Amino acid sequence: MSEPGLDRHEWETEWEQLEPDLEDSPSEALHELDDLIARMLTEAGYPLDTQDPVDDEGIDPEVMTSFVAAREITRQVDRGDDVDPGDVAQAVNYYRELYEHLIGREIDLS
Repeated sequence: MSEPGLDRHEWETEWEQLEPDLEDSPSEALHELDDLIARMLTEAGYPLDTQDPVDDEGIDPEVMTSFVAAREITRQVDRGDDVDPGDVAQAVNYYRELYEHLIGREIDLS
């Protein structure tokens, strides 16, 4: 069993370490952001491994819609597709909003 607050502390530390990359090269930081947010969502009980997580009962569809949109942009960057810088910024914003939502949720549950 993990110690209460341990995940939250690890997530905050990991996010802080990614911040300089978000400023300098956001496209290169997307993969790490996606990994962090996916782990946070999984820990919070969101269904990432289902066919259509947005349609799953009992979840916040806005959270999953934002994650799916950010992940798609991340996948495009990972494939080497030509991605508009505005789309990369939007993905970063989605990940940031999700991070803040999940960290806030952890505070509420503590």
